[in-house]
Amino acid sequence: MEHYYSNGKLLISGEYLVLDGAVSLALPTKFGQDLQVINNTTNVICWTSYNVAKECWFTAIFDLGSFHIIETNSTEVDALKVAGTLQAILQMARTLNPEFLLGAKGLTVSTHLTFPNEWGLGTSSTLINSIATWASVNPFELLEKSFGGSGYDIACAKHPSPITYQRNGIHPNIVALTFDPSFKEELFFVYLNEKQDSKEGIKMYRSLTDDKSSYIKEINQLTKDLILAKELKEFESLLVKHETILSQVLNIKPVKERLFSDFNGAVKSLGAWGGDFVLVTGKESYVKDYFTHKKYTTILSYDEMILA
Repeated sequence: MEHYYSNGKLLISGEYLVLDGAVSLALPTKFGQDLQVINNTTNVICWTSYNVAKECWFTAIFDLGSFHIIETNSTEVDALKVAGTLQAILQMARTLNPEFLLGAKGLTVSTHLTFPNEWGLGTSSTLINSIATWASVNPFELLEKSFGGSGYDIACAKHPSPITYQRNGIHPNIVALTFDPSFKEELFFVYLNEKQDSKEGIKMYRSLTDDKSSYIKEINQLTKDLILAKELKEFESLLVKHETILSQVLNIKPVKERLFSDFNGAVKSLGAWGGDFVLVTGKESYVKDYFTHKKYTTILSYDEMILA
């Protein structure tokens, strides 16, 4: 049996602008997805995906030679759409490495998430990274030619510690960091009960035609300052500044202004605005009381979420 594991991700700075080369702070999570491959003699690929509760949420059978979809079965998702995306990834992996799976007689493949699908921690990126490792191809090239995106999520999938990330084609600039804030016990991640569609977010951002060079310069400096921040107040001030910059770029109100104006602490969107998680600051009791009262009950501490 072959086994591959990829970390989930959170983008702390540079959301959207990372697409245009901004230097971003990205954190791999303790949650992720594994992929297991077992050889058999069926002449097909039998694919099964399991959620965090170990329940099957997707199955498909693919022709081993062409990756043609033979059948799918799922009650939770548009199975044909998921199978089509998976087929495209496998076909591109074969294009990038013509030797991929040549000589195989049949395979049983399974994936296992360690976080709820709706959390948005990288269901697709963890899959692409694991398939790229399995196929011995460049994961950033596989992403670019199949799913698209900045690639920071692929970098997190591969690295066991915080990183700075700067897009540079299929060979991005990645620097591993020791990022262990002394105030991390006052950093929390709150799920907004709504998964953001990253493809739609990217499409929206790409439709903006304003010159973004000055914003990118500001974010590059902000990323450095966030990494070096020694005190919580300084860190909070930088988070607020970052939200202000992104609100100008996207012409959207910051999430704190929209939803949590009475919260006594910083609230920062992560990744694509409008869903997934936010980073919030404050004492644990206050944070949990405030957000639980507002029906946001998925609240994780820094140590619970981040792979250090």
